[in-house]
Amino acid sequence: MGIFNLNDSADPKDDPRSDTGTADAAAPDSVEMTPPPVAPPRPMMPPPPQPVAPPPAETHDPIDVDPLKTLELKPKLIEALSTVYDPEIPVNIYELGLIYDIDVDAAALVGIRMTLTSPGCPAAQSLPVEVKAKAKAVPGVSDAWVDVVWEPQWDMDKMTDAAKLQLGLL
Repeated sequence: MGIFNLNDSADPKDDPRSDTGTADAAAPDSVEMTPPPVAPPRPMMPPPPQPVAPPPAETHDPIDVDPLKTLELKPKLIEALSTVYDPEIPVNIYELGLIYDIDVDAAALVGIRMTLTSPGCPAAQSLPVEVKAKAKAVPGVSDAWVDVVWEPQWDMDKMTDAAKLQLGLL
């Protein structure tokens, strides 16, 4: 008997491998074990496409900066913008370094240039709207506009030391 034959009986009609169960059917001495075919692995889903930086919704010509109005309103604007938080990072956008410029003209029109932490930022639609609303709510501001820019690209070096300390980076 073969090494894979587990029958104690040498009678071929008791052999379950026998098609006829007759004595003239020869029982093989060993069983050939062929592994079942294995399907090739399914290809993984391709990674989702990386979001492309949205173009600025609206760009404005630089305003004629009035140094006295800027001196009067900029601290109030910074205080107001410091209440806007990136939803993914528990630090306000001013401390994160997302606000690049705040300009005020003689008519109290405020122009703000800002960026986001990444082009795929989930708050890309909401943060500029919130920044504009906060700037317009400052007493003495006649109107405000916000330009989202991608140059220079934001990096962690733009954060204040207070923000780095708050995030445990110092």
